[in-house]
Formats: sequence, structure tokens, C-alpha cells
Amino acid sequence: MRRPPADKLPPDPDLKDGESIDALYGLEPVFEPDRAPADGTESIGVQVQAVQCPYCGETFETSLDLSAGSTHYVEDCQVCCQPIEFSLQVDHAGQLVNLTTSRDAP
Repeated sequence: MRRPPADKLPPDPDLKDGESIDALYGLEPVFEPDRAPADGTESIGVQVQAVQCPYCGETFETSLDLSAGSTHYVEDCQVCCQPIEFSLQVDHAGQLVNLTTSRDAP
């Protein structure tokens, strides 16, 4: 006997949401920056920011993780793939104070 397609199966009353499914199968929770946490708190230190590439001059949006505090790291341009050095300054409340981008030193 063939099993009906997944969209034709009745909903499972024991699986209420994504968190229940994660717990049932032992999965790590999915981090979705555009979605607020289920407990009603604010998003966990992620901010979407428009930046201009120091190589090609194109502007693109990237997600900044502010939860680790002030830091610097290298991320490739989403347009020309050149390495951009990001320097983040974050205050004690986890808010972005300053963002600078520069060409990555070889």
C-alpha cells in the first residue's frame, strides 16, 4: 500500500510548533534573525546593516552579530567576493556604536 503525500496527511496533534519538533528529534533550534524569540524578548543581538564595499563600491545588506560585543572580522563582499574587514564597536547595552569597513590587509 502506498503512503499518501505529506500534504494529504492529517496534522499530528502532538506536534504543535517548530520547538516541539526540534525537541522530539533532538535537533538544534534554528536561528532566524528576522523572527523574535517565542518568549517575547527582543532579538538576540542581531542587526541588519547596509554597507558599502570598499572595492567595488556596491551597497549590500549584511547581518551583524552584536551579542559578542566589540570585535573585528573578515567577510566577503556579496557582490565582488573581495574580503572586507568589519570593525564593530558595541556598547555595554549591546547596541551598535560604530561600524567601519576597510579593505582586508594581505
